[in-house]
Amino acid sequence: MQQYDLNLILNPNLSAEQVQIEKDYIENTVKNAGGEVSNLDDLGNRRLAYQVAKDREGYYLMYTIKSSGNPEKDIASSLRLRDHVRRVLVVKDRPEWKTKKA
Repeated sequence: MQQYDLNLILNPNLSAEQVQIEKDYIENTVKNAGGEVSNLDDLGNRRLAYQVAKDREGYYLMYTIKSSGNPEKDIASSLRLRDHVRRVLVVKDRPEWKTKKA
């Protein structure tokens, strides 16, 4: 299983209950695709560099997942269909990017 970063931007106007529903749906989608969630960084509302759907802010969620196969096809395509999801990005985690270079 490969390790990936799954980054999402949600609608910034969601209540705490709606955010929890979206988190549960995301985790279920990853599990149904044969993956597992290793870590979740909930960054909350952050300012965007440009407007997305007329919003200047977005609710950021950054997952570290382990998945076999193609998570872009299996996971990201189904998450993009959600009404409250603004952006989805899946990046393969590379250990050499995390080492400091002198």
